[in-house]
Amino acid sequence: MKKTTTMRHVFSPAGAASWIVSVAVLLLAGCAAPMHSSSAPRNHGWTKDEVSDSYVFGYPLVVMTSARAVAAAGQAPGGGVNTLQRQDTLPAADDAGVSPHADVDTLASTAWLDLGAEPVVLLLPNTRGEYLDARALDMWTNVVWSTGKFANARGFTKPSAIAFVAPGWDGQLPADVERVDAPGKSLWLSVRFAATGPREVPAARRLQSLVRLEPLSAFVEEHGKRAKGGKRLKPAKREESDSDGESIALADTPAAQTQPVAALDADAFFGRLADALRDNPPSAAEAHELEILADLGVKPGEPAHLPRDAADAIKDGMADAHARLASAPVNALSGNGWTWLADGAGHYADDYALRAYAAFTRPGSGTKEDDIVAATSVDAQGEPLDGDNRYMLHFSAKALPPVRGFWTLTAYTADGALTDGRLPHLSVASRDGLRRNRDGSVDIYVQSASPGRARQVNWVPAPKGPFELVLRLYAPQTGAADGNWQPPALVRK
Repeated sequence: MKKTTTMRHVFSPAGAASWIVSVAVLLLAGCAAPMHSSSAPRNHGWTKDEVSDSYVFGYPLVVMTSARAVAAAGQAPGGGVNTLQRQDTLPAADDAGVSPHADVDTLASTAWLDLGAEPVVLLLPNTRGEYLDARALDMWTNVVWSTGKFANARGFTKPSAIAFVAPGWDGQLPADVERVDAPGKSLWLSVRFAATGPREVPAARRLQSLVRLEPLSAFVEEHGKRAKGGKRLKPAKREESDSDGESIALADTPAAQTQPVAALDADAFFGRLADALRDNPPSAAEAHELEILADLGVKPGEPAHLPRDAADAIKDGMADAHARLASAPVNALSGNGWTWLADGAGHYADDYALRAYAAFTRPGSGTKEDDIVAATSVDAQGEPLDGDNRYMLHFSAKALPPVRGFWTLTAYTADGALTDGRLPHLSVASRDGLRRNRDGSVDIYVQSASPGRARQVNWVPAPKGPFELVLRLYAPQTGAADGNWQPPALVRK
């Protein structure tokens, strides 16, 4: 297991040295002109590092605002802000538009919230013991509110209402309504119910149909008097999905924008970032990052003007930033070939490397109380996983994944696609009644061919060729977040 100190937003040593030397030269020369004077060429010794650091800093915001723009334009099916989109069926390998590393264990309802006019109220039903995961993220991908705080991960025992409130709103909320103060006017909402196989889909869809979003004024008109009287809120009205069982492509989710944003060139990316910063300024503690951006010609709400005489430095900075997006930061946990996010997930503060990595590889990530996603692409010997081989993952009876909810295992191709073919299932879930050994341990078979009917419930179908195995812990216990527990290595058979 490896755990090191948090990676902070810093210049590389080479870039810092270049910056110090450049400033010293300017001071010795008594230069009173601005650094970007048209009469003197700019020294670009530190431009590569500025571009890389600024890209990593701004990438999550560009992903979120790009996805929200799709929703606001109504380009996605059932799109629009303050409108729930429901995923009615589990994704399959041949589904068009399935996001990389798609979750095949839950049905999700998502929405972009616009709190500018008035607060928006989320109504959640009595889940009657069924697993519920709900979270709201701000435009910098920090978790503003989530259900991970519930110890038993079993959702609500009565209908509940949560009001998301924009900064500066000083109105009153009815009784029995939880207030959540958002840092800005926009949020992304996700509500998920467990559906680890076709038999669980009807129950998950029924619960989905009871989830509602309402502007505060409509909520008060319908529920206000009863709520003010201290009585229970009325259950949310059941609304049948208008898709008749067809899976809705969640085209305006953050996951759908990670690759398109990463494919933008420098001018397009920093142009979007400048526009996004206008309505989503960073905290006061991040003034230094705005200074760096301004030095590059990127200012909130203005067209971006990157230095035209630094094309090579900008190109190198973009390449460095893309490599950082795909590389686990030093403060991620690792062990037995697995890597997973640690304590800072969902509440990133100034850990920009972790935030960007999460936005690129695990968009919409929650906190350590919400879920943990661990991934590996190597076996116990450090060799790349390959579907032409057979592997076993052995959990001892006392070292099963520590969860308050449930856990699952799914195999993906190297580019994040689901395993294709005529398969009984795409993932293995602890809810499936896994076959145990006499000592209580569990063996999971990871391979492309079925291990036989008796072992099939413990079989994770693997794609042909290189693949990645992903372990999801829904409502994890503390040990998984602090590194006291770690997944076992895959043993090649």
